Amino acid sequence: FLPAPTQLSQDQLETEERLRAQKSHSTALVSSRREPPPYGHRKGWVPRAFEDFGDGGAFPEIHVAQFPLEMGRKKKTSNALAVQVDAEGKIKYDAIARQGQGKDKVIFSKYTDLLPKEVLNDDAQELQRPDEEVVKELTEKTRFALEKQVSQKIAAAMPVRAADKQAPAQYIRYTPSQQGVAFNSGAKQRVIRMVEMQKDPMEPPRFKINKKIPRGPPSPPAPVMHSPSRKMTVKEQQEWKIPPCISNWKNAKGYTIPLDKRLAADGRGLQTVHINENFAKLAEALYIADRKAREAVEMRAQVEKKMAQKEKEKKEEKLRELAQMARDQRAGIKSHSDKGGEDSEARERDMIRHDRRKDRQHDRNISRAAPDKRSKLQRDQDRDISELIALGKPNPRTSSEAQYDQRLFNQSKGMDSGFAGGEDETYNVYDQPFRSGRDMASNIYRPSKNIDKDAYSDDFDSLMQNNRFAPDKEFSGADHGQRRDGPVQFEEDPFGLDKFLEQAKQHGGSKRPSTSNRSKDDYHDKKRRKE
Repeated sequence: FLPAPTQLSQDQLETEERLRAQKSHSTALVSSRREPPPYGHRKGWVPRAFEDFGDGGAFPEIHVAQFPLEMGRKKKTSNALAVQVDAEGKIKYDAIARQGQGKDKVIFSKYTDLLPKEVLNDDAQELQRPDEEVVKELTEKTRFALEKQVSQKIAAAMPVRAADKQAPAQYIRYTPSQQGVAFNSGAKQRVIRMVEMQKDPMEPPRFKINKKIPRGPPSPPAPVMHSPSRKMTVKEQQEWKIPPCISNWKNAKGYTIPLDKRLAADGRGLQTVHINENFAKLAEALYIADRKAREAVEMRAQVEKKMAQKEKEKKEEKLRELAQMARDQRAGIKSHSDKGGEDSEARERDMIRHDRRKDRQHDRNISRAAPDKRSKLQRDQDRDISELIALGKPNPRTSSEAQYDQRLFNQSKGMDSGFAGGEDETYNVYDQPFRSGRDMASNIYRPSKNIDKDAYSDDFDSLMQNNRFAPDKEFSGADHGQRRDGPVQFEEDPFGLDKFLEQAKQHGGSKRPSTSNRSKDDYHDKKRRKE
């Protein structure tokens, strides 16, 4: 009773389209290309697939969003990988870990990678050593790779490098698709010669190759097989509670931190005091070393004590023997008569030999030090006393009596002779003339024979004959007196100074040494010095 609908529903359209496709598939021998329905028969048809648009654009009479040739459609980017399966047909989930990695990179992503390898027999193919051909091939490949790297480094380091060697020309034969007289000059085939273009060695680089490229992703770590997650207990949560970091030096925020929190953050309470056993070993070693040292010192002291005791006993024995020998000699007893006499004679001979050896050594030393002095000493030793007196030599033969200064035995004045009656300021050192003997006065001013020989050389004899400086020759205006034998003599007190000093001393008293006494002493000293 109802009229037929003017528009079909979506389900009816899909069912009708499916029936039409089956009918066309069953009747057609060769499936044709899918094309949009012709114009005028597009009622209720909506282009959805890529083939619905054919080679043309959108259909303006159909008011739906259309994307002919996928133009205008937003492309959905997805990092989803295509599902891959292995040889057993199982999905390869390790493709996610291998994404972006090289094909030769070893990535552990399976449970079997965690299992140990099975031990193979010695005859297994994998454990056999390579043969000579494989070794040579690998050696050549390695050498070629090293030479290539070295040549590249050397070429890059050279400022001007030679032109690269060109590869040999290649000849390519091909048959063009367009055949005929009008094409390819009437030839059916062509031969092309491919030559590498010559590169200018001085040309600067065209591209910047010094840019730093970020590294690729590192190899993912080996998977860690986790046990099923379980809920943490309160005790574990408290154990995993990490205290905040509290510095002992800085407090930028100015917080007031309690001492217990500061000590808890220090972590001292978590440390258990553990004493190393080496301390005990060191203490025991020190104790043993100390005990050994004490024992060594005690043993050394005992040995020294025993040696001292033996030395003391030897000395006592020697003294006892000497005392016994002395008693025997005093008593006239000869102990070991023959042997003792022989020992004494041998001892005397040894002493004589020793003395003679010392004399020879003394003579050798003198001859080695000064040969001329030795001859002079030997010559003077052999001289007679009369020759020594004639030559003016001192008496070399000293008397056995000890020589003393006779002034030490002067007892006429007592203490006054040495200390001037207790007056320390009195200067009486030169109160006696030095060697007042007449022979000394006559010899002390006599010049030696050859004292002026070196100064005057050959003229010395003529000067001595002239007698220019003879003591008996007088100067003009001098007093013609008798000839003197000794030094120059002066008159005593020509100015009456002694009398003046005596008078001053009488008037001045004798409480302290007066200036006049000092002047008098000075005068006498000057006088003695002139003498």
